[in-house]
Amino acid sequence: MTDMHVEAVAGIVDRVVARYRRDPTCMVQILREVQEACDWIPPEAIDRMQVTLGVPRTKIEGVAGFYSFFYTQPRGKYRILFSDNITDRMQGNLALMERLCNNLWIEPGKVSEDGLVSVDKTSCTGMCDQGPAMLVNNRAVTRLTAARIDEIAELVRNKTSLAEWPADYFKVEDNIRKPDIMLSSQMQPGDALRAARERVPSDGLMSSNMRSWREGLPSGLGGPAAMLDEIKRANLRGRGGAGFTTGLKWEACRNAPLKAGHQRFVVCNADEGEPGTFKDRVLLTSYADLVFEGMTVAAYVIGARRGFLYLRGEYRHLLEPLNAVLERRRKENLLGPNIIGIPGGDFDIEIHLGAGAYICGEESALIESLEGKRGTPRNRPPFPVTNGYLDQPTIVNNVETFAAASLIALNGGEWYAAIGTKHSAGTKILSVSGDCERPGLYEYPFGVSIRQVLEDCGASDTQAVQVSGPSGFCVAPDEFDRTIGFEDIPTAGAFTIFNNTRDMFEVARNYVHFFQHESCGFCTPCRVGTSLLKNLMDKLHNGCGSPYDFAEIEKLNQLLQSMSHCGLGHTACNPVLDTIAKFRPAYEKHMVQQDFAPAFDLDRALAAARQMTGRDDAAAHIIKEEFGEDA
Repeated sequence: MTDMHVEAVAGIVDRVVARYRRDPTCMVQILREVQEACDWIPPEAIDRMQVTLGVPRTKIEGVAGFYSFFYTQPRGKYRILFSDNITDRMQGNLALMERLCNNLWIEPGKVSEDGLVSVDKTSCTGMCDQGPAMLVNNRAVTRLTAARIDEIAELVRNKTSLAEWPADYFKVEDNIRKPDIMLSSQMQPGDALRAARERVPSDGLMSSNMRSWREGLPSGLGGPAAMLDEIKRANLRGRGGAGFTTGLKWEACRNAPLKAGHQRFVVCNADEGEPGTFKDRVLLTSYADLVFEGMTVAAYVIGARRGFLYLRGEYRHLLEPLNAVLERRRKENLLGPNIIGIPGGDFDIEIHLGAGAYICGEESALIESLEGKRGTPRNRPPFPVTNGYLDQPTIVNNVETFAAASLIALNGGEWYAAIGTKHSAGTKILSVSGDCERPGLYEYPFGVSIRQVLEDCGASDTQAVQVSGPSGFCVAPDEFDRTIGFEDIPTAGAFTIFNNTRDMFEVARNYVHFFQHESCGFCTPCRVGTSLLKNLMDKLHNGCGSPYDFAEIEKLNQLLQSMSHCGLGHTACNPVLDTIAKFRPAYEKHMVQQDFAPAFDLDRALAAARQMTGRDDAAAHIIKEEFGEDA
């Protein structure tokens, strides 16, 4: 390593660290920007960060090692990751990946001999409606075909800069198929804030805008208190899946006592990592003002001066456009000091980009990541509303929840509560993908049936629907009259369709591999349990399964349910148990043994080696069974 190289890396680190005010809580963003400048995070960069940030090297390396999009070893100028969600599998992603590897003379998961490129798989990239998809240096390329793969291989071989790649490679469409009150909203920036400022409380008293934003108002006097009443009257519940009442969360944070020097925070969870979900991507692409305005309304209610949008790393392409929206809002006096003329109405928003960790969709893990740490879920209580970001009162809500708050501020709580059902007010956006003619976004009032959605999106011969991703519900045809809502089937938004040609065992196996890969490793039950579950599903796939394995899966579920640290472990067995109950024949065809059979098959393990050396042509049968006809 030359002195010139070391100096160049030190210069990069110094510029990035200075931009983040030498703040160790921005560690994830600092690492990201250093990697974007260097193509990886070299040891010299970590050396320099240790000095400039004043933190131990072990902490920097620990954070870098936690996130799958950070590389402390060279991964090439072109870092290609194929999306490996179940819908990408259904659309032939593995064959396309093999084609690219053959074109580039590279093995999956490795770096090419010239150090130019690496090719591997990643979890769902939020492009299920326009896959197969890949990430190239964290930028999405959609609608992959064999022809496009060949073109990409040529671009890589010629070392063509990404800026010179065809623009249509990076085209990401909204695919809005059925809009309702949110996706058809024509609200202009500032409308919701002005409505919130003038909101009259339920007792008829006018609001007093001269009171401080940060101080808030006593109950019943209008202003922030009146706006909180509207949120509660609307019966708005969180759209991230759990469905906690938004008004109660905001009220708890508003009433949380502040220590000296502390403040309240607003956090928007845009770490949309559940396979099959992509609604937040569209809201942030085409309705960013609706989301940012909802965050600002929340800040008005609770008395916050600072907010964060935590954007998943797979949506790197949205970072610059979203920052441009924030800058425009500052110029229009919709962010910054004295927003729309409210004395003390100070609030601004920063965007923090994730780096490939599904667990950061859990609110306390997200907060840990915001603080520049590994995304490990916290023990609760205490809850974020009293002890959140930097141990200060914090509300964390989903993208769709904040967008709904804007609509409520503009139109009122009674208007919103009149839509949907008694226990599920408003509308829900569904991310529809899989075996249907028209994948994309569908917005319905709560209470819509599964059958209606299937009709609208052009699905036919449907065998099953996975609602709310792997951690949700697998719905069979005799359940298609069930409805979307907190009374029946709650959902974060994913709606994945499988027709009768699909093997539901392989669907569940794909989901199990996802959970095992995304386990943060913090607690032993989840770290070990998800690996054991993956091994059991692979054992069945390899033809070594027996009824004994079903009992083992049930034991694992009880263990994960009772002892896992967070929701990932609690729900890891859901797709397996659901599909065993509803699609048992899909499992039984993988069972060739009625008694216990060992998972390890020596003959199968040696088959690839025998075929490569030409010692046993019969090994070809095992290879094809394992890897498909094209192996």
